[in-house]
Amino acid sequence: MIGDWIKRYRLKRLVRQGLQIADDCRLIGMPDLGSECCLISIGKHVTIASKVTFITHDGGTRVFRDQPRYRDVIKYGRITIHDNCWIGKGCTLLPGISIGPNSVVGARSVVTKDIPPNSVACGNPARVIKTLEAYAEACLAATPEYDREAYHRDKNAELTRLFPRPW
Repeated sequence: MIGDWIKRYRLKRLVRQGLQIADDCRLIGMPDLGSECCLISIGKHVTIASKVTFITHDGGTRVFRDQPRYRDVIKYGRITIHDNCWIGKGCTLLPGISIGPNSVVGARSVVTKDIPPNSVACGNPARVIKTLEAYAEACLAATPEYDREAYHRDKNAELTRLFPRPW
């Protein structure tokens, strides 16, 4: 309860600082939104799993900015997540990327370039591995037969029966 209140308070404060996030987004834990949250746009019906990191600037430029030629170099970029996306646990989103609508980014992926709409991407760096439709079909084909009523009555008991622990 208190944790949820703190998360809502922090999120409202970040929105006042310029974070753009739709009301129906689901945050599992609080993502690391970096120091320039005004460069982050998150669309409708987006789920962001825990430990996701948004990096809106390249701080590495500080290493050479004391040299006259590079004094004014900065590297910032907006991060845009369009509607109806899933961002997996532990992902890192780098400056200047866009994740197209209806896309899934696999856990621990590092997104270095744009992900097109209706795509599933994963890896380091993240690459598109299939379309959303192919992913949906693969998930359907891998779904075991189960008693839907029992599942909704007691999800944990049903999942334990279907997938017993090996130890």
